[in-house]
Amino acid sequence: MMTFILFVAALAGLLIVMRREAGAKSAIGVLLVTGLLSLFFASGWLALILLAGAAITAAAGLPGFRQSWLTPRVFATFKKVAPRVSDTEKVALEAGTVGWDGELFTGRPDWHNLLINRHTGLTEEEQAFVDNQCAQAIAMCNAWDVAVERADLPKELWDFLKKEKFFGMIIPKEYGGLEFSAKAQTAVLQKLAANESLMVSVGVPNSLGPGELLVKYGTEEQKNHYLPRLADGREIPCFGLTGPRAGSDATSLPDTGIVCKQKVGGKEVVGIRLNFEKRWITLAPIATVVGLAFRMFDPDGLLGDTKDYGITCALIPRDTKGMEIGRRHCPIGSPFLNGPIKGKDVFIPLDYIIGGVDMAGQGWRMLVECLSVGRCITLPSGAAGAAAYAVGTAGGFTRIRRQFNTPVADMEGVQEPLARIAAKTYIAQSAVNHTANMIDKGEKPSVPSAILKYHLTEFQRGVLTDAMDVHGGKTVTLGPRNYLGIGYSGAAVSITVEGANIMTRSLMIFGQGAIRCHPYVLKELAAKDNDDIDAFDDAFFGHAGLIFGNAARAFTQALGLGRADVPFDSASRKYAQAVSRFSAAFGLCSDAAMTTLGSELKMRELISARLGDMLSNLYLASMVLKNWHETQPVEGEKEAMEYSLELLLYRTENALDEFLQNLPNRAVALVLRAVTMPLGRRWDSPHDDLARKLARAISTDTPIRGKLLASVWTTNGEGPEDNPVATYNSLLKDYDKAEQLYRKATKAYAKGELPMTALHPEERFEAALEAGIFTKEEADFMRRYEVQVLEMLTVDDFEFNAFAQNKKSVIDHNPA
Repeated sequence: MMTFILFVAALAGLLIVMRREAGAKSAIGVLLVTGLLSLFFASGWLALILLAGAAITAAAGLPGFRQSWLTPRVFATFKKVAPRVSDTEKVALEAGTVGWDGELFTGRPDWHNLLINRHTGLTEEEQAFVDNQCAQAIAMCNAWDVAVERADLPKELWDFLKKEKFFGMIIPKEYGGLEFSAKAQTAVLQKLAANESLMVSVGVPNSLGPGELLVKYGTEEQKNHYLPRLADGREIPCFGLTGPRAGSDATSLPDTGIVCKQKVGGKEVVGIRLNFEKRWITLAPIATVVGLAFRMFDPDGLLGDTKDYGITCALIPRDTKGMEIGRRHCPIGSPFLNGPIKGKDVFIPLDYIIGGVDMAGQGWRMLVECLSVGRCITLPSGAAGAAAYAVGTAGGFTRIRRQFNTPVADMEGVQEPLARIAAKTYIAQSAVNHTANMIDKGEKPSVPSAILKYHLTEFQRGVLTDAMDVHGGKTVTLGPRNYLGIGYSGAAVSITVEGANIMTRSLMIFGQGAIRCHPYVLKELAAKDNDDIDAFDDAFFGHAGLIFGNAARAFTQALGLGRADVPFDSASRKYAQAVSRFSAAFGLCSDAAMTTLGSELKMRELISARLGDMLSNLYLASMVLKNWHETQPVEGEKEAMEYSLELLLYRTENALDEFLQNLPNRAVALVLRAVTMPLGRRWDSPHDDLARKLARAISTDTPIRGKLLASVWTTNGEGPEDNPVATYNSLLKDYDKAEQLYRKATKAYAKGELPMTALHPEERFEAALEAGIFTKEEADFMRRYEVQVLEMLTVDDFEFNAFAQNKKSVIDHNPA
C-alpha cells in the first residue's frame, strides 16, 4: 500500500512540476524525496526507479551537465534534420507580429493579455460616416441592376464614392484621406456587404494596393502626387500580382523588369523594360494607375553589382506605351470590375519604383507586410456583413412565410440552418471587430489574417447556402426582388482570392504559425543558422520543458483536474477553460508532428490542415469570449454565445481526433490520445434546444436580432432602392398581432364560419370582417400587413427572350 501511495505521490508531484514548467531542479527534488522515502518505507525497486530518474533528469536537465555531453549531440542532429527556411519564407515569417495566436501555442494562454486592450468603438466621425454615407451608398444599388443590367455600379454611385472619399479610408488626412481606424474600415465594409460588387470596389483600394504601399513605403514625391488623387478618386488604382502561372504561389511570378538604357525625349536614360501578363486584377478595366509586381534584373550592372534584385513593385500610369488594359473578366455571380493587364517592352523610369531605387527587390516583403493587415479586414469584413444581412433576410422571411398554417421558422428543419446562420454571424462579427482592434493597437497579425480569411469566407459560403435553403423558390429565381441569389453565387470569389482557401488551410495557417508563433522554434532555427550552441541549448531545453508542461496540462485538464484560472463570468468560464485545455493539447500535438515528421511536415498538408483547424477554432472561440466579456449582453445573446462556443469547441475536438487518427507515427498517436483525450471525446455539437431558441430569436423582433443587425443596412429612404431588411424588421414588429389574427381566421375557417372557397388569406380577412369575427381595425391591419408579406414573397418574371444576348437565335416554340 505504501508503495502505491509513494508512486502516486511521485507522479502527482511530477505533474505539478511539469504543469508549472518549474524546471529540472524541482523535478529532481520530487524524485529524490519520494525515492528516499521508498527506500526506507516501501519498495526498493520503486526507490531504484525514482533515484535513477533523478540522476537522468540531472544529467539531461541541469545546464552544467547537459552542455558538456548532450547539447552538442542534439545540436548536430538538429542541424541535419531541421527544415531549410527559404529567403521568401523568412520574409513571410518576419512579417507581422505575434499576439494572441502566440499565446495559444504556449498551452497556457494568459487571458489578461487578450482582455487588456478593450474594443473602444468608433470615433464620432467614423460612426457618422458608417451611419450616413455608407447607408446612402448601399441604398444606391440593386444587386440585379449592378450585376445584370449594367454590369457596373451606377455612375451616380461612383461619383458619390469619390466625393465622400471611400477610396481614401487608409490615406492620412494630411494627404486628403479619411485616415480611418481598422475598426472603422471593418464597419464600413460590413455595411456595404449587402452588395458584393460595392464592397469589393471599395475594399480593394483600401486593402492590398498602391494606396497602402505608398503610405508605408513611397517616396515623398510619390506620396505628394498620388495620395491626394487616390483619396478623392481622381486616380483609380489596381494592383497586378497574380497571372496565368503565378496565383497562390505569388513568388513564382515570371513577369520581368530588365534595367536598361533607352532614349526618352532625345536623352538616354536608365530605366526598366517590363514584360508581363496579369489576370484577375480588380478594378483594372477602369484603373488610371497600375501597381505592378515583377522580377527585376540588372544584367549589365547599371545600378551596381546586384544582378537579380527579386520582386519589385512599381506604379505605372494607364497611358504608358505598351501596356494593354481595359478588357474584363466576368467573376462568377457578381461581375465587379476585374480584368487582365498585359505589357510588352513597357519602358518606365526608375522613379516609378514604389519607394524609389532603394526599394528595388523589396517587393515581396512589402506585399507580405501589407497583406498581413489587409487580409484581416477586407474579405473577413465582407463575410461578416454578408452573414449579418442573411440573418436579417432569412430570419424575416421564414417568419412571414407560412406553410401548413404555421410560419416556417417554427419548423425544426428550418430552425437548424437558422441557428447556424446566427452563430456563424456572431462568431464572424466577434472575430473581425476584435482583430481590427488589435491592428489599431499596433499589431500586424499575419497568422490571424489567414485564419480570418479562410474560416470567415467559408462561414459566408455556408451561411448563404443555409439562407438560400430556407428561402426556397424566393431566392433561386433571379431578378430585382432577389436580395440573396447573386451574392450566393458570388461567394466562390472570396473563397478563391487573396490566397486560395485550400492553400490557406493546408499550408499557411499552421505552416506559418508553427514557426512564427511557437515560443521556441524560430529561436532554434536562428541558433542553427548562426551556429550558436549556447542559444540552441537555451531554446531547445526550454522547448523540452514546454512539451512536458503541455503534456501535463493537457492530461490533467482533460480529467477535469487543475482547470485553468480564467477571468470570465459563470456563463462563459467553462468555455474559456476548455480553450486553455485544448491549447495545451494543440501545443503538444504541434511539437509531436514537427518532431516525428520533421521537414516532411511541409508536404503532409492534411496533418498541417488539422493542426491549423485546431488553432483557428481556438482563436475564433477566444474572440467570441472577448466579445462576450467586453460588451453588454442583450436578451438572447447568451444562447448565441453558448451555441457559437459549443460549435467551435466541437470543431476543435474533431480536428484533434482526426489528427490523432492520421498521424503517421502510430505509437506516438496512441500516446497523444491517452494524454489529450483520456476520457474520449467530451464536446458534442450544439443541442437542439439551443438551436430552437436561437432560430426563434433571429426570426422575431428581439434584442439579439437587433444586435446582430447593428452592422448592416437596416433603414430606408437614403436612396432609390428599398431595403428588404427594413421591411422585414417592420413586419416582425407587428408579427405578434398578425399571428393572433391569422390563427383567429384559420380557426373560424376550420369551424365552417367562413366560406369554403376563402382559400387566400385576403379572402378570409374580408369574410371574417363580414362575419363579425374581425373588427374593421383588425381587417385594415391585416390588409396592410398581407400586402407587404405578398410583396416579399413575390419573384420576378421576364419577357420570353429577355436573357438571350443574340435575339435572332431565340426559338419560337409556339408559332402562330
